[in-house]
Amino acid sequence: MCGIALILSGDRLVVAPSAAAAASGTRFPDEGEGVSVGELEEALRRRGPDSLGRHRLHLCADGTILGDGVGCDRGDGVGGGVGATELWFIGATLQLRGAEPVSQPLVAQSGNVLVYNGEIYGGIDIAKDQNDTQSLLSSLESCCSCDLHSVDSDEAYPCCESVGKSVPQILSTIKGPWALIYWKADSKTLWFGRDAFGRRSLLVHWPTPDDSRFILSSVSPLSLSGNNSATEATGLESGADPDISGYTKVSYWEELPCGIYSIQLKRLENSVACMKEGCDVEIRKHDWTDSSLHTLIQWERKSTVPTPSVPGKSSVDEGNQQLSPRFKNSRKVEDSTVIGLEKRDLPNCITQSVHRVLIALRESVMLRTNMNRLYKGDLNKLKDEELAPIAILFSGGLDSMILAALLDQCLDSKWTIDLLNVSFDGQLAPDRVSSLAGLKELQRISPLRRWRLVKIDTDLANLKRESEHVMSLIHPSNTYMDLNIGIALWLAAGGDGWVNGQDGHPYKYKSTSRVLLVGSGADEQCAGYGRHRTKYRLGGWVSLDAEMRLDVQRIWKRNMGRDDRCISDHGKEARFPFLDENVIKTLLEIPLWEIANLDEPAGKGDKKILREVAKLLGLQEASFLPKRAIQFGSRIARESNRKNFGSNRAANQASAGSVEVHKRNH
Repeated sequence: MCGIALILSGDRLVVAPSAAAAASGTRFPDEGEGVSVGELEEALRRRGPDSLGRHRLHLCADGTILGDGVGCDRGDGVGGGVGATELWFIGATLQLRGAEPVSQPLVAQSGNVLVYNGEIYGGIDIAKDQNDTQSLLSSLESCCSCDLHSVDSDEAYPCCESVGKSVPQILSTIKGPWALIYWKADSKTLWFGRDAFGRRSLLVHWPTPDDSRFILSSVSPLSLSGNNSATEATGLESGADPDISGYTKVSYWEELPCGIYSIQLKRLENSVACMKEGCDVEIRKHDWTDSSLHTLIQWERKSTVPTPSVPGKSSVDEGNQQLSPRFKNSRKVEDSTVIGLEKRDLPNCITQSVHRVLIALRESVMLRTNMNRLYKGDLNKLKDEELAPIAILFSGGLDSMILAALLDQCLDSKWTIDLLNVSFDGQLAPDRVSSLAGLKELQRISPLRRWRLVKIDTDLANLKRESEHVMSLIHPSNTYMDLNIGIALWLAAGGDGWVNGQDGHPYKYKSTSRVLLVGSGADEQCAGYGRHRTKYRLGGWVSLDAEMRLDVQRIWKRNMGRDDRCISDHGKEARFPFLDENVIKTLLEIPLWEIANLDEPAGKGDKKILREVAKLLGLQEASFLPKRAIQFGSRIARESNRKNFGSNRAANQASAGSVEVHKRNH
């Protein structure tokens, strides 16, 4: 996990989502109150504790690009200071891959600059001893620099046939989570963006009358996290032009919508009009060029509604013709090669689907936990009794149990696996109860593995300072639900708790694992939420499919940025096997009625396909566990309701989960 940031500023420069939006704004205000380079570095350093670097460029009015320590007004009559544009690149690195340490920003001999936060699991070839950022920069170096790619459509041009792919073409091929900022010097184009599912955080500050700079950052510094308002800019998300003149009423930061963006600064060269009146530079959003990625983004399933030929029974009015399956007994299925699998009644088609999902998930976990790719410097630091390079955010529920069992298959038995469990109600919290039961089941299916359950116990009343810090991390999210989830994730990722020793006595322990597996994405893709059951009951399969699609397409804004910022604040990296591109593709290829059967009760029909995967892994008890969100399983929601609303009943009446923290506190 790394932290990246950019500050783009100029005394005659206006940056906006579109030229129309820029035209409505106030020009050339003083910088006023805003984030400083030092504040950004302090916030980013927590994400990337291994190294911190910065690189500054000046783009002069005559087109000259000057590096650190040299301004455009050099006293030699060349360049001049008027109309100069400044770019600050900041990179904090958590070294997890590659044989040698790498510091960011990476600056090529060509003058290109890259700060990157992500992993590459496919699409770009990477040698085992090479760092992902280095490999990506090498690929980007070969990109075509034709101006058409940054100012025109993303189609293939003749120039690319002889020179190389365009930047959007390269980024569209990456398999894995990423966010980046890239300066291509020869075309004077600034590229930035995040992957199609927003698995890595990237916040944006649009220029305002109070702070005219354009800023990107992985996280908000504490000083800029409290400037909230009920007003919300539409920005690039909806495609509408935000009113920049009203930005003083808007949160300083927004989540950057997923996608690839560019700012063309070449037009500022030798422009008399720009020097006198200023220049509006428009941010352009580019299309993904990979057709298979388009399919995943659209999240369209081929088979949604069962046909009469599929065994089923209508769960809604027959006029809707939306049948829900009641699978009847079919041939007996037996797979003696899988531990714990017993003879069960399953149609053959579902058995094949379950195996496909299991294979896809196992490959996803393997890609994310390959010890040959982990930075050897980290492994050499571990003591014999601390050999746990990978941990799991562990509730003992279905998703985390599947990840634990798959990690056990992918990881050499010499390594310990840390299971990080947080509770705000000691041994009584539901997640603590299920984690203890889950530990026993994991020990049963893999007795040779050293499983270490780290019990992280805390009291919400004692977390005032921590809560304020987490509030800055979840920003621009700002509801009590976001805060409760953020605190629980932040504490769990810290890994500071208690472990039961072999003699039965607990001892203090802090996990040193820098890679954390997280089950995000399972509920959205497999109908795990209560609202999915409601949609199905009211509108059948079509409504269920639409709600699941909505959940997947908005996961970048509702979940991923917030969760990434809270977990990575400890200098650790979250990896999400359920959101692997191939896992998403596999689940979409399976008929919806094989994914879930919401005619059946909770703990059986929801996430049905994952429950069958759990059984294939020998996790019989876990396969029947009901869904519990972390804020309820850890009981932080109950404690928060009592603290802030007086009781659970009062909180429910106030719809506490959606109440904004700052509104209630002011």
